[in-house]
Amino acid sequence: MSKSIFFAATVLAASPVVAAPQESNSVEQEIQALKERLAQLEKRLAEKEESEKEEEIVVVKEQNIEEETTAGKSDGKRRVVYDSGVHARLDELEKRTEENENWPIKIHGAVRFQYEYNNYDSDNEDRMGDLDFDIFRLNFDGEMGGVILSAEYRWFNYQDVVKHAWFGYDFTDKLQGQVGVVKIPFGNMPYNSHSYFFNTTFYVGLEDEHDNGLRFKYRGDEWDFDLAYLKSDEQGGIDGSTSDRTARYNYDTVGIRLPGQGAYDEPGLPIGESNSYAFRTARKFNFSDDENLELGVSVQGGNLYSGTAGEGFTAAQEYENQNVGNRLAWAAHGVYNNGPWNVQLQYSDYDYDLKLENRGVYMAAYAYYDAIPTEAKLYTANVAYTLPVDIGPITSFTFYNDHSLMTDKMGYQDDTWMNVLGVAVAAGGGFYTYVDYVKAKNQPFIGGNTATDGGEVNDRFNINFGYYF
Repeated sequence: MSKSIFFAATVLAASPVVAAPQESNSVEQEIQALKERLAQLEKRLAEKEESEKEEEIVVVKEQNIEEETTAGKSDGKRRVVYDSGVHARLDELEKRTEENENWPIKIHGAVRFQYEYNNYDSDNEDRMGDLDFDIFRLNFDGEMGGVILSAEYRWFNYQDVVKHAWFGYDFTDKLQGQVGVVKIPFGNMPYNSHSYFFNTTFYVGLEDEHDNGLRFKYRGDEWDFDLAYLKSDEQGGIDGSTSDRTARYNYDTVGIRLPGQGAYDEPGLPIGESNSYAFRTARKFNFSDDENLELGVSVQGGNLYSGTAGEGFTAAQEYENQNVGNRLAWAAHGVYNNGPWNVQLQYSDYDYDLKLENRGVYMAAYAYYDAIPTEAKLYTANVAYTLPVDIGPITSFTFYNDHSLMTDKMGYQDDTWMNVLGVAVAAGGGFYTYVDYVKAKNQPFIGGNTATDGGEVNDRFNINFGYYF
């Protein structure tokens, strides 16, 4: 029995049947009446099913059609566009895409390459420069259940390193706590520079530095406050479980340069930073939407613990495995923005107070040991101008000049200075290029070293380009 006949029969059975007198109705008449009644019920059922089917149609959009008439008025017609399922599927896919984009932990990163031409490497000069792979990096940023994650790992040809990796929590909309490999709050932030080469402050561990510890940051309308306690550097200090103490993104103090050692030697007495602290505060002045000023001061310091002296350095053996001194640095800094203009100024001063005779301390990063004086003053002055453009995929040019000067170096007469004239090009929403012309004296990575005298003025032309995703 079909569904329609079954339904009709059911309704008919439920309907009251009144028997007609035998004399006025024949059997044939009763059958015909039943057939007519069944036909009516089947028609009503068909109408009902059609009505239900129309109600199940998905309405994709309802829009006004406003056709201009000679009187300038709309006819007010309305059109309903229905869908048989394609748009519903599309909406589902778009919803899933949005959910993926809104996944709490975002994964992004960059791939960069570098062309270099300089006058202090004769082989490089003979080849008219070199083009090399620079870096591949991955970043993880987001929040789950109120706990924040931020981490960055970098791969180079010669090392792979953690730049930072911390967990955080927002106690209020202005106060945040962090634990892990955190950024040390010091000086102009996030960077005291515009170029790919930073400033000399980076090479003595006073710019974009990260260590193991705790950090609390407060961001108010007028004031910023940062307080950090750093238990060790990102490799775990003097007894960290690492096979290469030079495999780092940022410069940390890793040894004492003993008498007779060269600027790039392995330390005669290894040391590590421990139980350090940092404090930074800045006052913000907002003059208009496009003009603002920030003035601040910073201080950081901590202890230095030693390991086992190298072979042949018998005089340093009595200073093994103990606190051999401390370090202290402070800075006054300011940033001024006015429309496309950005100006950064900073004065920094640092001092290592060590118990044993030395020729300075060793910093480590980028697979090198690099000596610096135990005491010095640094001055930086940077200016940048950003020009939005619409030239093919290019969206902006940022022209800049960064200058740094290092003076009053303990045990050394010659100053260190570096000037970087360059432009940063943004294109395609993810492609970014630094074009730098660097001129420097006694500057790391420009053919010199800060803990030397008699260095030459060197030049380097550098193009670093990459895709950020």
